[in-house]
Amino acid sequence: MSCKLPDKLRTTVVGSYPYFPEALKAFQLRRRGDRGPEYEALVREATKKAIMDYLDAGIDILADGEQRREDMAVFFAEELDGFEISEPVRIFDNVYFRKPVIAGRISWRREMLVEDWKYASSISAGKPVKVTITGPYTMYSWSFDKFYGNMRNAILDLAESFRKEIEALVRAGATFIQIDEPALSTRAEKMDVLIAGEAFEIMFKGLSNVKRITHICYGKLERLFPEILDFPIDQYDFETKNRNYELLSLLREYSFDKELALGVIDVHSSRIEPVEEIMEGIARGLELLPPEKLYIKPDCGLKRLKREVALEKLRNMVEAARRARETLA
Repeated sequence: MSCKLPDKLRTTVVGSYPYFPEALKAFQLRRRGDRGPEYEALVREATKKAIMDYLDAGIDILADGEQRREDMAVFFAEELDGFEISEPVRIFDNVYFRKPVIAGRISWRREMLVEDWKYASSISAGKPVKVTITGPYTMYSWSFDKFYGNMRNAILDLAESFRKEIEALVRAGATFIQIDEPALSTRAEKMDVLIAGEAFEIMFKGLSNVKRITHICYGKLERLFPEILDFPIDQYDFETKNRNYELLSLLREYSFDKELALGVIDVHSSRIEPVEEIMEGIARGLELLPPEKLYIKPDCGLKRLKREVALEKLRNMVEAARRARETLA
C-alpha cells in the first residue's frame, strides 16, 4: 500500500545513517567471510531500526540507511567480478581503508541490492525507498587499477555492471535510483566529466517510471558545469548548507530548471539546526525553483553523526519543510 506524499517540498535523505550495534557486528562477520543467517538477521535488524527512525522523523522518501555497507566503495567491489580488496591502507592518523583493487575485467555477478530494497520497502509504511549506488567514477577513483590502465574503459564497464543492477531493481519495483559520485567534484577535469556522462547514459538512458538521481558533494562543483546538465538525470542532489548555499548562484546562472534536492543540514557538525534556520535555507531554494521541484534533505549521508543528533536534525528538517509548505498554501 502506497502512502500519499506532499506534492511540494518533499523530504528525503541522501543514504547512510549512523550504524547500529547490529550493523557493526555484521561487519565483523562479513570481514571473516561469514554471511550466514546470523549476518543477515543482524543487517535486517539494523535496517529496520534505520527505517523506524526515518518514519519517526517524518521523512517522505526513505533509504535503507546503508546498514549492510561498511564502506560505500568496498561493498560494491566485493560484490562485482574483477575486484580484489587490499589489506588496510593508512589514510591519515589511525584511519585505515581496505582499498579495492581492479585485478580483472569488471562485470556484474548477481543482484546486490534488490533484497535489501524489498525488505526496506516492506516496513516503510507505504513510503517509497530510494536505492543508492556508488557511481562508476567514484568506484574507479577510489580503487587501484592493476588491469585496465585506462580510466574510461574501466568506468564504462562499471556502468554496464550497474545498469544490470538498476534493471533488476526497476523490475522489482524501485522508482527512485540514486548514483552517488562524491569523487567527481574533487579532482575532475572536463574529460572526466564527459566520461562520467557516458557512464550515466549507460546506466540511465531509456529508463521509464523511475526517478533518476545523482548525489555529488564536497568539492569544486562548479567544474562540472555546464556538462553535467546534459546527464540523463531528473534530480540533482547537492550539498549546499555547508557552503552557505553559494551553489544556488551558479545554478541560477545556468537557468537550472530540473529537480533539486537541497542540502539544508550540515552533516559535518553535531550542532542541531533550529527549524527557523532550516526554513531560511528552504526559502533560498525557493528563489531558484518552484516548490514542486525542490526536495529537502541533509547535505550528505548521516553515518558520521551520533544517532540522537542525526534523528533530531531530521525532525527539525521535516518540521521546517512542513511550515514552509504552510506558508505557500
